[in-house]
Amino acid sequence: MRKVVVCATVIGAATACAVGAVAVQSYVRKCRRWGRAMEILQELEEKCATPTWKLKRIADAMNVEMHAGLASEGGSKLKMLITYVDKLPTGNEEGLYYALDLGGTNFRVLRVQLGGKEGGIVCQEFTEVSIPPNLMVGTSTELFDYIAAELGKFVSEESEDFKVPPGRQREIGFTFSFPVMQTLIASGNLIKWTKGFNIEDAVGKDVVEELMKAIRERGLDMRVNALVNDTVGTLAGGRYTHKNAIAAIILGTGTNAAYVERVQAIPKWHGPLPDSGEMVINMEWGNFRSSHLPLTEYDHSLDAESLNPGEQIFEKIISGMYLGEIVRKVICKMAEEALLFGDNVPPKLKVPFIFRTPDMSAMHHDSSADLNVVGSKLKNIFEISDTSLEVRKVVVEICNIIATRGSRLAAAGILGILKKMGKDSVSDVKGEKNVIAMDGGLYEHYTEYSKCLENTLKELVGDDASESIIIELSKDGSGIGAALLAASLSTQ
Repeated sequence: MRKVVVCATVIGAATACAVGAVAVQSYVRKCRRWGRAMEILQELEEKCATPTWKLKRIADAMNVEMHAGLASEGGSKLKMLITYVDKLPTGNEEGLYYALDLGGTNFRVLRVQLGGKEGGIVCQEFTEVSIPPNLMVGTSTELFDYIAAELGKFVSEESEDFKVPPGRQREIGFTFSFPVMQTLIASGNLIKWTKGFNIEDAVGKDVVEELMKAIRERGLDMRVNALVNDTVGTLAGGRYTHKNAIAAIILGTGTNAAYVERVQAIPKWHGPLPDSGEMVINMEWGNFRSSHLPLTEYDHSLDAESLNPGEQIFEKIISGMYLGEIVRKVICKMAEEALLFGDNVPPKLKVPFIFRTPDMSAMHHDSSADLNVVGSKLKNIFEISDTSLEVRKVVVEICNIIATRGSRLAAAGILGILKKMGKDSVSDVKGEKNVIAMDGGLYEHYTEYSKCLENTLKELVGDDASESIIIELSKDGSGIGAALLAASLSTQ
């Protein structure tokens, strides 16, 4: 009997030791995994670092590229396109003006009644129309006839609040968000289609003339007097309310910038000197590239997998289309190398662009004690359940690092524009304010991003100079902005 008891005691002790050993091994494995996750996080933070000195070098590089792009066509990664907009709204415009915004599978038609200096925008209306899929791959005549028909319907339903004086044509600002080679303020030849359109017989044609042909055939007494993009429209909207609006930045799905340049500072301009002495330049700054940009393995991977490798590098690290995807790539690496979510990588985590920037913003702004928004997003998007608070904190920190880098780089780009315009230091004119008009969902809705951008710009120019720089939201440049440009460029 004593032997049995002794054996049982020995077996029990051995079992306890084995269980203890397994627990220790599990703990060691967990520590190693967590250590690897922290290594990845630290490396990301170091690679994405944007100290003040680096941002100032990026701003200087932007300034150099702006000069090169203004000197000659193809002289820079920045296209620095001449827009032929030499006169922006003053706020004194009166009358009824229209905008037609064609930039995707829908198009909008707007009308805006302007009441002059005292009245401002008296009233506005718009309609949004879907473009049938067959017209996106049909003929130029079919597409523009459909648009003209909807335009005619919109005019026919006009209320008494909107009035055009007898004998006066209705004038339209046409926002056409596809690549065009512009040759006049109301003329531009289509270079290529994007966004699912493929109307071969329209390529190389003047899109304004194609639209006007359809308008005339419909018997509409209307004319296009401005062909613009949304960034220039945003600048027009900013100038309408602030006479010192000098530039516009779009920070949304994509990004771009436009600003007011002295014509004498544009060597590639060979036309007559406009009365204003100024010209709006569409920078196409998403294509900016510099050796000073803090790029990571995740950025190189994203670029290599994109439809335009080597292009739009600046856009790919600061705009809403890509921020969420970069975060997904980082989380995926942690899941693979640090087993952040267990032994198996969740399949949904490997799906490109499944994680959108609005979801990233929601996580970044989660202020709950247990980060329940982060937990629910991980569960709903990636089907990852039961995440610990420590893991959720890591995910938030990844969002913070990527958003901070993007917003600080955007601020450096703005500094580059201010430098080019000589507006980056304290103004000699007492009380002078320089307004940067901003538009885009990223800037408007991602509060941590926009706050960081504004604080960074202040950090770069200094407290005194920052007092003269105002960043203001100027919404709907592709709509109201285009109508305001039609008003400011009206010759009637």
